[in-house]
Amino acid sequence: MTLRIYNTLSKKEEEFVPLDDRKVRMYVCGVTVYDDMHMGHARSAIVFDMIARYLRYRGYYVKHVTNFTDVDDKIINRAAEKGMDPLELSSMYIQRYFEDIDRLGVRRADEYPKASESIGDIIDMIQKIIDNGYGYVSEDGSVYFSVEKVEDYGRLTGQRLEDMQAGARVEVNEAKRHPYDFALWKAAKPGEISWDSPWGKGRPGWHIECSAMCTRHLGETIDIHGGGNDLIFPHHENEILQSEAANGKPLSCYWVHHGMLQVQGAKMAKSAGNFFTVREVLKSYSREEIRFYFLSAHYRGPQVFSPEALDEAAASLRRLHNTYSELQAARESAKGDYDASTEVDAFRDEFIASMDDDLNSRAAISALFELVRDVNRLLSEGRLSKQGAENVIGVMEEVDQVFGILPAPVTEAEDRSGELVELLIDVRNELRKRKLYDLADRIRDGLKTSGIELQDTSEGVRWKRVS
Repeated sequence: MTLRIYNTLSKKEEEFVPLDDRKVRMYVCGVTVYDDMHMGHARSAIVFDMIARYLRYRGYYVKHVTNFTDVDDKIINRAAEKGMDPLELSSMYIQRYFEDIDRLGVRRADEYPKASESIGDIIDMIQKIIDNGYGYVSEDGSVYFSVEKVEDYGRLTGQRLEDMQAGARVEVNEAKRHPYDFALWKAAKPGEISWDSPWGKGRPGWHIECSAMCTRHLGETIDIHGGGNDLIFPHHENEILQSEAANGKPLSCYWVHHGMLQVQGAKMAKSAGNFFTVREVLKSYSREEIRFYFLSAHYRGPQVFSPEALDEAAASLRRLHNTYSELQAARESAKGDYDASTEVDAFRDEFIASMDDDLNSRAAISALFELVRDVNRLLSEGRLSKQGAENVIGVMEEVDQVFGILPAPVTEAEDRSGELVELLIDVRNELRKRKLYDLADRIRDGLKTSGIELQDTSEGVRWKRVS
C-alpha cells in the first residue's frame, strides 16, 4: 500500500515520498497568541496531530515543528488594552495553549519556535532577499518584498498576479512600489515593541517569521508544510516567495491544508466574534468526543460546528466505548471458540487503505464501526472466544495510536470506585431477594445517572461505564 496525499501545489493527490528515506520534516503554521485557543484552532491541532501519528504508525520518523506568532498588531493592541507588555501577554497565552492541547490529547510538536526568539534568523533572511534583488528598503526603514521580481506568483492559488490585481481592493501605501508588495520588516512606531536591525528599529512582518523559523529548524526544503486553507493566500504564497528568494530552493514538497470550521455558514474566527473556546467546550464534552467529532470528517472539507453536531458525535462514540468495555469483560469470561482474526485483519487492511487515501479518517472510522457491528453480533451470539476479544481489543488500541478516541486509561480513583459499585450491586441483590424492588431500582437508576449501567444476565449482574 502507498500513502497518497493531496498537494495544494499540484492540485492533485500524489504518492508521498520524503526527501530523506523514512524521515519526514513537517512545519505547521501555529496560532497568534493574543487570546485563548478556539475550536477552529483545535481542529487544526487535532488534524495535524492525526497526520503526525499516522506517519509514525506507518514507520516514518517525523520531526514536527509548529510556530507561535508572539509579535503582531493584534498582540500589541490587546496588550495595550490590558496594560501588559506584549511578550508577557503572548507568554501567558502560550502557556494556556499548551494546557488546552494537553487536555485535547494532542501530542506536542518537537519544537515550538517563537517569532520574538528568531529575530536574528529573520534579519539574516531579509538581508539575503535584499542582496538577491527581491527586497527593497523604504524611506521609513521598512523592508518590502517586490512581487514583480518573480514570474510565478500565485502557485498555490493558481492565479496570476495580474488576475489578482483586476478589481482588487488593496490598501494604498505610498512606501510600496507595487500594491501587492508585502512587509518583511516593519519600521517601529512610537512606543511599540521593536528590535535593532540594519534598517533601523522595527519588527518582523507576519510572513517572514515562518520562512526563517522553518529554515532554521527543518532546513531549506522540507517535506510537508501545513495549515488551514485560509492561509493559502497570502501567507503561504508569500512564504514561498521569501524562502525561494533567500535560499534558491523549493520551500516544501507537499502543501497540506485543512478546511475551515464554520458557524452558521461563516468561518469561525475571533475577528468575527463567532468562536467557542476549547476551555468552554471541554466543560461539556470529553477530549475523546471532541477528537472523534473532528476526525469523523475528512480534513480537507469544511466542518460545521454546533452543540448538536457534538452531541451526535458523542452518542456515536458512546456506542464504540460500550463495545470496547464489553470486549474487556469478554476477554475474561467469553465462552465461544471464534477468534475474529478474519474481521480483525480485514479491518486493519481497510484502515490503512483509507488513511493511505489522503488521510481519510472519516472512511477509517466508518470501517471501525463496521468492525464493531460484526463484533457486537459475535458477542450477542456467544461465539467470540477470549482470544477473539483480545484480538479485537488489540486492533482497536493499535489504530487508536492514530485517533486517540478510546477511553483514557482508568485512574486509581476510578479503580477504587469499582469497589463501591460492586458493594451497591450486592446491596441491590439483597433488596431484590427481600422483594424491595423500588429500592433496588433506585440503586440501578442512580448508578445509571452516574454513568454506570447494570446488566442482569444469567451469570449474574455485569456493569459497565457508559459516560
